[in-house]
Amino acid sequence: MATEVIMPQMGFDMKEGKVVRWIKKEGDPVQRGEPIAEIETDKAVVEIEAFGSGVLRKALVGEGQAVPVGQVIGIIAASDEPLPEVAARPTPAAAAPTSAPAPVPAAPPAEVRERTAAPASALSPSASSELALSLPKGQALPKGPAPAAPGRETLASPIARKLADEMNVDLRQVAGTGPGGRITKDDVLAYVEKRKATPAAAAVAPSPPAPPAGEQVIELSKMRLAISRRMAESKRTTPHFYVQVAIDMTEAMTLRQGLNEALGGEVKVSVNDMIVKGCAKTLAKFPLFNSSYVDDKIHVHPGINVGIAIALDQGLIAPAIPDTNHKSLVEIAKASKDLVERARQGVLKAEEYTGATFNVTNLGMYDVDNFIAIITPPQSAALSVGAVKPQPVVRNGQVVVREMMSVTLCVDHRVTDGAQGGLFLRELRSVLENPVSLLL
Repeated sequence: MATEVIMPQMGFDMKEGKVVRWIKKEGDPVQRGEPIAEIETDKAVVEIEAFGSGVLRKALVGEGQAVPVGQVIGIIAASDEPLPEVAARPTPAAAAPTSAPAPVPAAPPAEVRERTAAPASALSPSASSELALSLPKGQALPKGPAPAAPGRETLASPIARKLADEMNVDLRQVAGTGPGGRITKDDVLAYVEKRKATPAAAAVAPSPPAPPAGEQVIELSKMRLAISRRMAESKRTTPHFYVQVAIDMTEAMTLRQGLNEALGGEVKVSVNDMIVKGCAKTLAKFPLFNSSYVDDKIHVHPGINVGIAIALDQGLIAPAIPDTNHKSLVEIAKASKDLVERARQGVLKAEEYTGATFNVTNLGMYDVDNFIAIITPPQSAALSVGAVKPQPVVRNGQVVVREMMSVTLCVDHRVTDGAQGGLFLRELRSVLENPVSLLL
């Protein structure tokens, strides 16, 4: 059976990707799992793998060409196998603007999805569940959404349909951000607001003022622009609340020193590795913090994949350590080091960009005492970590100096409340202040 190679979604707000290079050429044999092409996203150039074996029969998108997420870019099939009809379909760049096809719902971000030529609307229940985890509420609307194809059912929630009738909105003109492209109430409201604002903006939009003499104007890189839009969208749509606690890291620092001496330089366990392990253990007891809020429902993720924030010259990324709760502290240290090295080289895998279910952001190495982070959609929580510093504290009625660290839990208030946030931090503090549990 022919396998379509699809432009994958490698980030919450990724709308398109560019084919940088075809590693395999038309006519080349392809084995499942082999790198087939390099694509450029907002954050990096990454390889995508073949999810079928055969021959690369068609490379439908040329090198250097950008196409929307979900667009078929190639066909893998047996050398004598008839190709599906999609092989003759023009890419959006080749088609006239007035006849551009409706956007295809984004493929799940953690994989280059294998599918046959069945229409995208014919999603199985399992596929819908996967999409529900990768298309959170509040995703930015694409500009000028194309109407639904004639004869194709418009997916919308009952509330969205009722609201559309009341507001005289044609649902075919609304871009859906729910599971499988389903239109939600918020999508209809966003469309109405956009429709109200567009005429007024066109009538009175003044020319931007010229910058004062000597003022530097910096054009945003694609990565910086993606980060700015994503974080602004998170603050607009996610009601954040924050819980802070001080953790005594004295015993943890002693354990870390002894562990690194025993490892003899093979790998070095960092403070952040211990925090990541502690978070993974705590998330297993508080699964709501390992979830996503999607279309008025909470989706609890089956796997705990803690993301670690990495600062690059171009911006910030947070690749995931998969199944963090099943890894030992040393395995987490090795995985963290590997992610940092490959992130700086720009060779992370697609699933590492998008698989995090909870992020840890640590500014302790910059001597920052405490700060609050912005939750990365579609996650529901994040932990911001300050520096470990000697501080005077009272123990058993005596003032002693201990190695203290401040952490702040940032939580989506739609998912849970402050009391649960306090319980989460109490458990995390217990784990880190009794660090032997990190070795279990």
